[in-house]
Amino acid sequence: MLAKVKSVAVVGLECEEVEVETDFGGGRGGLFVIVGLPDKAVEESKERIRLALRSSGLNIPRPKINVNLAPADLQKAGPSYDLPIAVALLVSMDEVSQESVTGSLFVGELAFDGALRHTNGVLSTTIFAKQKGYKKLFVPRVNAKEAVLIDGVEVYAIDSISQLAAHLKGKQTIAPFIKSDDDEFTEEIESQADMAHIKGQEHAKRAIEIAAAGGHNLLMSGPPGSGKTLLARTIPSILPTMAMDEILEVTKIYSVANLLPKEQGLIKLRPFRAPHHTSSSASLVGGGNIPRPGEISLSHRGVLFLDEFPEFPRTVLENLRQPLEDGIITIGRAKTTLTFPARFILVASQNPCPCGYSSDPDRECTCSPSQIIKYAQKISGPILDRIDIHIEVPRVEFEKLTGDQLAEPSKSIRDRVQKARDIQVERFASEPIITNSEMSSEQIKKHCPIDSPTSELLRSAVIQLHLSARAYHRILKLGRTIADLEGVTQIQSAHVAEALQYRPKIGE
Repeated sequence: MLAKVKSVAVVGLECEEVEVETDFGGGRGGLFVIVGLPDKAVEESKERIRLALRSSGLNIPRPKINVNLAPADLQKAGPSYDLPIAVALLVSMDEVSQESVTGSLFVGELAFDGALRHTNGVLSTTIFAKQKGYKKLFVPRVNAKEAVLIDGVEVYAIDSISQLAAHLKGKQTIAPFIKSDDDEFTEEIESQADMAHIKGQEHAKRAIEIAAAGGHNLLMSGPPGSGKTLLARTIPSILPTMAMDEILEVTKIYSVANLLPKEQGLIKLRPFRAPHHTSSSASLVGGGNIPRPGEISLSHRGVLFLDEFPEFPRTVLENLRQPLEDGIITIGRAKTTLTFPARFILVASQNPCPCGYSSDPDRECTCSPSQIIKYAQKISGPILDRIDIHIEVPRVEFEKLTGDQLAEPSKSIRDRVQKARDIQVERFASEPIITNSEMSSEQIKKHCPIDSPTSELLRSAVIQLHLSARAYHRILKLGRTIADLEGVTQIQSAHVAEALQYRPKIGE
């Protein structure tokens, strides 16, 4: 009997419908043939399905088994087709009726004993099911919390193929999985790295506060041991809470990348990713025959920290151009082109020279002028121009380092950052952006009006500092964030003057 069951192929962060067809006969008994561009994991599903059905006490078909995964020109990858193929075989074997599976989607990996294992991309699958009008979605129980995040689809948490067969036969009904309060609301976890424990560096802390408030990129330069890495690792402690839309965006990426913690339905805290400087372009951008998200997409709505910035290969850093400007990364392959979101705060740190002490008044630099120039040239001008805030992080004085008084705690800074973000959310309520750093030139003109004295200050700065049009717009966006932190509607000269202080000095 010809049977048809619906499943999905996860392509990037989106899904495409896959129809699983099964039938018997047409060849020597015992053969199990899968067609429709299956990869090795799909091919190996034959043995998992045979043993899972046998272990579950279900009849094993003797004739040749034919499986077609349509459309035939779409690559099928991963073990998530185990469950839909097994269900389709149950229909072909008259174990369950075709009507019982109509209007439903099935995804899941089978174990030899018939149990269901974790599957990637279930959140994307649920969104697809809702868009296409499917009323029921059958997933492994371990994925159920992730699936119920989307309303409008009945999610059934399955423990085993035998349990599912009994449900489809009407012998043992499974109730739809119910969303708990923990799946809907965020819980904040205090960061271990608190600004209160960082001695001195008030100028750097102010710059980090502005970067967090408006989503601006930041580059810290200073001698070894000045605290650049520690400052960067305190940034999660002052970042604002994510809205539910942001949570779903990030969770979707981590689900597809198979990085969603088991038994956890949501990524509730903003990501903080810190790849090593030996990372390849593929690990940063994403890649593979079927491209998967890289570090810049895993940093979406969070922070991408690149320590030892000049030590990254220049070819790797150049991949940051598009995401820093557009908030997306497009990966082209011979068979497909995929786009992943990549709206992150870039936080980078560097030494001023190879030995690290050219800016240190207490240590003599051992580098030659040519070495310093060559070191600085490792980072291209277009990348530096896309960084809003450039700051020097000097060595902390001994008196401050040994003092007992704590600095301002992260919670106080975070409250100011949250208020500034709330202003931005209200400002951009009718536009497809969230932070000031995302504004286009048209939006800058609308939301960043300046008076004549401020305009004259900017004019002088553009001429004297030889600023590009991109730098001019970034100064205005930075000024807008500084004004938001003060709760001021109009951008004033003082706000633009502070923003100008964060531009790289001439000759650097």
